[in-house]
Amino acid sequence: MSSRWAVEPGLAPYAAHESASRGRRHPEPPPEARGEFQRDRDRIIHSNAFRRLAYKTQVFVNHEGDLYRTRVTHSIEVAQIARSIARSLRLNETLVEAISLAHDLGHTPFGHAGQDALNECMREFGGFEHNLQSLRVVDELEERYAAFNGLNLTFECREGILKHCSVANAAQLGELGERFLEHTQPGLEAQLANLADEIAYNNHDVDDGIRAGLITVDDLRAVRLVRRHLESVDVEHPALSGRRRVHETVRRMVNEVVLDVIRASGGRLAAAQPGSIDAVRAHATTLIGLGDEVRSDHLELKSFLRENVYRNHRVLRMTSKARRVIANLFQAFTADMRLMPPEYFQAATQAGERDGARGSARVVADYIAGMTDRYAILEHRRLFDPAERT
Repeated sequence: MSSRWAVEPGLAPYAAHESASRGRRHPEPPPEARGEFQRDRDRIIHSNAFRRLAYKTQVFVNHEGDLYRTRVTHSIEVAQIARSIARSLRLNETLVEAISLAHDLGHTPFGHAGQDALNECMREFGGFEHNLQSLRVVDELEERYAAFNGLNLTFECREGILKHCSVANAAQLGELGERFLEHTQPGLEAQLANLADEIAYNNHDVDDGIRAGLITVDDLRAVRLVRRHLESVDVEHPALSGRRRVHETVRRMVNEVVLDVIRASGGRLAAAQPGSIDAVRAHATTLIGLGDEVRSDHLELKSFLRENVYRNHRVLRMTSKARRVIANLFQAFTADMRLMPPEYFQAATQAGERDGARGSARVVADYIAGMTDRYAILEHRRLFDPAERT
């Protein structure tokens, strides 16, 4: 696939070049005033699923505060980090931005708690994987175009969205699932978006955890990555306090990690010298990553957040309630699909006729996964609170 705008100057040979794209599931005329990956990014931004991310949470439920990160702010932060690294490594900035913005499109309400609860509900019907659901959103569920379902994104963008997948599901995905069966690698832009996701949520959950009062700056002195930047901020700006002290520390943490990714990944690429994206895919290991020392520091931070933020009793209470909301909704809708809006009832009925209980349950999961936090809470009230108007 190519167009007069397809070839982008300045890209490394191992980057994703539009002129060498594996194309789209449904052939389309090339765009006239933008590239193919620009078209992907634009379609993602204009999708219903992307807008709903504004009301889906990272750690805290949407109504707990306006300043906590949501899925949409997280996705923008991932894209910013990934683009900065991509530019230094001469990778395709537009593609890595598109992947970053789309990576959470299939996430459930209530963060990882909602995902785990829906996976448990769907256990006998094939399970629920949010990366696979993101792919399902862009391949099937978005309804914006006359000629096809979904957004009809390029192979390279879809490859980046599907960063994890079970072997059973990969076997049903054709070319896109081959790497999970053959243990090959995705393109560098996909590898980078995946790593930028980890960098963003690890470092910025520090900020949200402090804002929520779950942890303090003094608590974080136990973490090497935080301690060295906090100490340097205190030396350089001894009068600084409050939010500005936290923001300056987090900013420096992110900068260190980003620079380390550029150095470490650049070294791996120089040693491997892949001549194309296909050579990247055939390489034994991923080439984008942290250096050993900073990776160790980042894992320490991740462990600290798991113990002190994600397992804090206040967060656990929220996740417990979230799990019950998801489980109750799933049980109610599978017991009587007429409780769903007409379009979902019709889709579930048709899927049930075609694929049995597995098919109708998948449509129920689509409906629940697409909900925002507050809509899921409202639906739960409508179904289970006699005083709530339906």
